[in-house]
Amino acid sequence: MDKAKLVADITPMPAGHSGAIKIANVQSRILGDTAVLSYDLNETETIFGQNMTARYHTTDTWLRRNGEWKIIATQAHRYYEDPAVGKADPKKFADYAGTYELAPRQTRTVTAEGDKLFVEPKGKKEQLNKKEQLFPETSEIFFRKGVEGRILFRYDARGKVDALIDRRNNEDVVWRKTK
Repeated sequence: MDKAKLVADITPMPAGHSGAIKIANVQSRILGDTAVLSYDLNETETIFGQNMTARYHTTDTWLRRNGEWKIIATQAHRYYEDPAVGKADPKKFADYAGTYELAPRQTRTVTAEGDKLFVEPKGKKEQLNKKEQLFPETSEIFFRKGVEGRILFRYDARGKVDALIDRRNNEDVVWRKTK
């Protein structure tokens, strides 16, 4: 958007909302008539008494034209944050346990140890024996710490788990249960 559209887009927060953005970790590089500014934005927002936070990393590119610095590009990315750990039903873990196949020699094994659920990939040399805990977001949706996406288990018409779904950005990679 150009400057006029940007200025027109700036409006006050709605009633019941308040917030602030603080800049941190600022770094700049200037080379000739080009400057790159990199920084974090730490946002806090209160919506009807409920506090929320978000962190972003932004990079701005500036160009000096006719003696004036003009911004020519900006890019912002939100830092990934794990969801809050919820409660799972360990009684369902026996249904989830088993081997799931994506392709020949590309499998994942799901195991339960007490009230914890684990997944271990098999087939990729760099991932062999890398067992990771699956943390519940809800009773049937799981995540791996520090990894974007969710793990779900699909039930067939008979009520049996027939697939592990690795959901990333609303797209599913389906691993078929083999045993």
